[in-house]
Amino acid sequence: MNKEWVKWTELVAGSILFPISVNCFISPLTLNAGGLVGFAQIINYLLPFQSDLTGVINFCFNVPLFILAWRTISKSFCVKTFVSLIIQTIALSYIPVLKIPVMSDVLSNCLIGACIGGAGIGLCLRSSGSGGGLDILGVYFSKIKPDFSVGKLSYLINAVVLSLSAILFDLQVALYSLIYIIFMYAVSDKIHYQNISIQALIFTKDERVKQELLKRTGRGITYWRGYGAYTDTPQDVLVCVINKYEVRRVKKIVHELDPKAFVILSDASPISGNFEKRL
Repeated sequence: MNKEWVKWTELVAGSILFPISVNCFISPLTLNAGGLVGFAQIINYLLPFQSDLTGVINFCFNVPLFILAWRTISKSFCVKTFVSLIIQTIALSYIPVLKIPVMSDVLSNCLIGACIGGAGIGLCLRSSGSGGGLDILGVYFSKIKPDFSVGKLSYLINAVVLSLSAILFDLQVALYSLIYIIFMYAVSDKIHYQNISIQALIFTKDERVKQELLKRTGRGITYWRGYGAYTDTPQDVLVCVINKYEVRRVKKIVHELDPKAFVILSDASPISGNFEKRL
């Protein structure tokens, strides 16, 4: 229960941080936040009347994506994503867009805004939910097409958004927006690391280790019988692929059963085959 409350706290905090980044650091400079929010910013700018409807427009964009997610992704993910969208819509609508930017120069606003926005996106994903938009599409396609590149989808959509920004405003606006987007997702990846795959190679003499790992992680394990070259003593050699978020749990299980076990962890990207991506 405590762990679930932590996740809900992360979701709420992340859902508020991203709108703060947009309304306090990006929108005052007429920069673009990218993704569906970026599209919403452009449409809001083109409206014939003056009103900040970015949050509402973004919510409308996400409705069909949410329906798609509800049919294919876990209900828990969908509920948290919906709550995040509600919070973001309210925050984008009621947090005033500053008349004067927080920092005196554009680059500082981009970098600080990117850190805050990236932390928001990362916390939403880390909570086993998402902030909507490209995050929903990324999780959806990773479920139905394991080899799908979320990065390429993001590049394509943001290329369109930034091109429109360059046409409506100027090239400099598009370039500063690009800096913001790049740093924002870099920060997000540092906070949300469930999508980073790790290969665990475990050498143990305790036969219980593989059974406990199967039971407590739900991950598939391949093993064979090996022998130490110096002592010629038999031991199990276990191989499994986990995400980075599961590393601590695996190490804890192994240490509980066999404190002398030898564990090697290495990057396992990219992976092809039947590997379950989890949030």
